[in-house]
Amino acid sequence: MAVEQQTIQEFLDTLSSKAPVPGGGGASALAGALGSALGQMVANLTIGKKRYQEVEEEIKLLLEQLEAIKGEFLRLAAKDEEVFAPLAACYRLPSQTSEEKAYKEQVMEENLLAATLVPIQVMEKAMEALKILKALGEKGSRMAVSDVGVGVQLVRTGLLGAVMNVYINTGSMKNREKAEELNHRAGRMVKEGSALADEIYDQVLKELTRQKG
Repeated sequence: MAVEQQTIQEFLDTLSSKAPVPGGGGASALAGALGSALGQMVANLTIGKKRYQEVEEEIKLLLEQLEAIKGEFLRLAAKDEEVFAPLAACYRLPSQTSEEKAYKEQVMEENLLAATLVPIQVMEKAMEALKILKALGEKGSRMAVSDVGVGVQLVRTGLLGAVMNVYINTGSMKNREKAEELNHRAGRMVKEGSALADEIYDQVLKELTRQKG
């Protein structure tokens, strides 16, 4: 059953079982979707309020963008499950003859790449979501600023969780040039995304703990 068709309990039951999927990849994508949904809540609490009339059209656009990103996170959670099955099957391929070994290596390489590109996409979506959350933290309803902070932490989890799946797959790739290219791409997003998440979260904390005079 696709992630978006499961109840929270069903997803958690499967996640906690011995089933090969979902795993960390799907959980990371779901964290990103939850963070995006919180951003949408902040946007919806801002729209229609007289105090935020000047930024309403911008907030509406951000709301639409988060809806698309949330959908992409869920799609990628399902995709993560899809790409794992053929990768797992590769390990069971025979490798007695030179032909079998060559075929197994080729198929392994193809499936390792496919399994790496999904978490890379999760990370890309996380970067998009963080930028929107930054805007919501600056212009959204002040009554919901704490939800921006929670959303940031969830999206950060999606980002930092997904990179684990990148590294575990690239570590087994024979094409080291491609592996290092993907590692560099992922590492750059971790650095930039973590810095952005820290900036937003710190600003939220500062606002929440500011002394009232």
